[in-house]
Amino acid sequence: MEGGIHENLLEDEAKSSFLKNKIWNETKRLWVVAGPAILIPFSTFGIHVISQAFIGHFSSMQLAAYALVFTVIFRIVLGVQLGMVNGVGTLCGQAFGAKQYHKLGVYLQQSCIILLVASALLTPMFIFAAPILKTLGQDHEIADVAGDFALWFVAVSFLYAVLYSCNSFLQSQSKNFVLSFFAVVSLLAHIFFSWLLSVKLGFGVTGVMVSTVLSYVIPNVGQIVYITSGGCRETWKGFTALAFEDLGRTIKLSVSSGVMICLEFCYNTVLILLAGNMGNAEVTIDALSICLNISGWALMIAFGFMAAASVRVSNELGRRDAKAVKFSILMAVGTSFSIGLVLFVCFLVYGENAAYVFTNSEEVAGAVAHLSPLLAFTLLLNSVQPVLSGKRSPLSLLSIEICKCMRKKMNIV
Repeated sequence: MEGGIHENLLEDEAKSSFLKNKIWNETKRLWVVAGPAILIPFSTFGIHVISQAFIGHFSSMQLAAYALVFTVIFRIVLGVQLGMVNGVGTLCGQAFGAKQYHKLGVYLQQSCIILLVASALLTPMFIFAAPILKTLGQDHEIADVAGDFALWFVAVSFLYAVLYSCNSFLQSQSKNFVLSFFAVVSLLAHIFFSWLLSVKLGFGVTGVMVSTVLSYVIPNVGQIVYITSGGCRETWKGFTALAFEDLGRTIKLSVSSGVMICLEFCYNTVLILLAGNMGNAEVTIDALSICLNISGWALMIAFGFMAAASVRVSNELGRRDAKAVKFSILMAVGTSFSIGLVLFVCFLVYGENAAYVFTNSEEVAGAVAHLSPLLAFTLLLNSVQPVLSGKRSPLSLLSIEICKCMRKKMNIV
């Protein structure tokens, strides 16, 4: 009798130990992919969140104006650029998979040409931002201030064109460490320079915008130096006239992709425009933009786990292990949901305090506090929905090859 009980206890302990090891190994596999997939967009999007936080402490009017430019004007331009570079990214991935390495350098140059021309064509949106926003029914005083901010985004849009092109080129080759490194460095540099220029040296909002531009110059210069100085020997053979050959096909692919992504990006744009047409537009835009930025920043975590789930499911399907597929999905959803649950509780309890990161206005903080329950539930739902969607995105293309390399380094079976 005692022997049977002892055997059952040993069996239970063995099962418990096996489950713990299984969870630990799957967690490591998930974070190998999710880490870079979270870090890169989290840092890039974080630059604008930091800018908004500094600007909001100078004036509620300027906070509303910045939100209008970023969410309405710049977001449309960003959607076009992101969509167009996705088209070129597909070509880069196909060329790398087919071992036609010389084509990647050509596609990089074509991408830069296409996106820089697109940025030039869209520049009038920034120049005439004030009259455009007034036509859309926004408060005239806020629109005038937004027009001043918009001019700074001309430089940012051109820098984004080069940044997206280099990102796509490096991502197709699994150079994720390089991307992560420059993304984090640029975010940290932005925090430092924003404080130095706007607070310490007293340049105010101008200092924040100078820092914003610099934060995109840094990764651009770093990635270009890395690419051209031997970091991509097989895929970068120097500047070539071949970039102008068959450019029409690449443009068609980029434009069709750009239109689709741009339409997806218009969701938040519509919300901010509606907020601007309500009473007390300044406070309404401030509060809504703060909530949207927090939600957008947190969403990067879920997108990272979406990428991880996609890669892990692909790996296990390749091994034809249905149980492992289910376990990978459960782990990805569970981990993302756990983070979402922590954020849910934090914003449900401390929602009003969170607003003071972005503003000194008690009125705006009160409006954010009023929206905090909705924000908390949004964060919770967004932590699960993207992971369950199961569709691949540019984030999920952070590469199965890098996973294999990292698995070996971390001794993951």
